[in-house]
Amino acid sequence: MSTQESAIVSLSAWLSTDPGQYARNWEQTRFDTMVDDVFGYRALQVGLPELDLLRANRMPFKAFVGPTLPQPEQTFDWAGTVRAEPEFLPFDRESMDLVVLPHILETSDNPHQVLREVDRILVPEGRVVISGFNPWSLWGLRQRTPFLKPWFPTEVGHQVSLSRLKDWLKLLSFEIEFGHFGCYVPSFSTKKWLDRTAFFEPAGDRWWPACGAVYVVSAVKRVHGMTLLKPNWKTKPVKQAARRAAGVAMQQQSIPTKK
Repeated sequence: MSTQESAIVSLSAWLSTDPGQYARNWEQTRFDTMVDDVFGYRALQVGLPELDLLRANRMPFKAFVGPTLPQPEQTFDWAGTVRAEPEFLPFDRESMDLVVLPHILETSDNPHQVLREVDRILVPEGRVVISGFNPWSLWGLRQRTPFLKPWFPTEVGHQVSLSRLKDWLKLLSFEIEFGHFGCYVPSFSTKKWLDRTAFFEPAGDRWWPACGAVYVVSAVKRVHGMTLLKPNWKTKPVKQAARRAAGVAMQQQSIPTKK
């Protein structure tokens, strides 16, 4: 098993825990909202086959690709599943209208290459929706605190901050449409205490919105067109010919005719 496969398996196992389920439910709701009004023909989910993050989208073709293939009960509404590394997506250039990346940048050894591949396969004005763990949150602080058991799996140790993700997307000419932070609750490991501190959600969203443990961002691939300016010398002969023709016509009108 490769390092990336091990990271995804560990993350999948963490998502089945109480805090993982808490984050998973929040992400599913946000993905449903952000992909619902994205139109086109082909949509792709990269990684985490236990999540159906394209269920609210209405495109006719939905596919899954990742280092690990889904189980038979995880096929959902996918027209096809492919086993491949996210850094080398086996799809043609500009063949997808929507791509979703749930925590793939954190489980990849080369997140820049993943984004370059997404840029390659997306059509102009196509969309990518990305989720990740925020290192500047209570959960991220717990992960970096010495002498405490790591909160996230050790294979998912390099969280990508939203500011860094914005820089990466900007270099690839992506424009961020909107995003959401969530999961402001403290790093409790049981559902009982997570539910008891659920009041942190509205408070955090109002008073410290950038400190949520999880973020989901939607970005559009912008392709700026070029306007060709015609040289003046191409239009001059046409204008001169028109002037000559007008002059000849005037001369012909001024020449008296013999009776």
